[in-house]
Amino acid sequence: MQNIPVDVSRLGTLMVVVPPEPRVVPDTGEIRKDRDGNSIYVTGVSVRQTGSRRADVIEVATPGEPTGLAEGMRVHVNDLVAVSWEIDGRKGTSFRASGIAATAPVAASASSARSRTATGGDPRESSA
Repeated sequence: MQNIPVDVSRLGTLMVVVPPEPRVVPDTGEIRKDRDGNSIYVTGVSVRQTGSRRADVIEVATPGEPTGLAEGMRVHVNDLVAVSWEIDGRKGTSFRASGIAATAPVAASASSARSRTATGGDPRESSA
């Protein structure tokens, strides 16, 4: 296994698509633990690079349950690493992070808000 640090500043928009769920052992139903005894939770995160229409969903494992996250929230992922693995002839990449937190909501600019108020709607919408 090789851990590869991921520069999250190059990923663009990160958004929760599946809220945190505990990772369980299929045979026993017990919540998996990391080496330090912390419960492992998995959050589905949509990744869309700036300037691209393509988005991918990655599952990010974290120690402990990330709190305050809901579907559709923009998030910041701390210390994201890609981990390559191989088990029984199968290969893949998984993602781990030290934490996931909601980012501050993007505020509309004052001029944009004035335009919507003056025209009675969103200036990006066309009137047909």
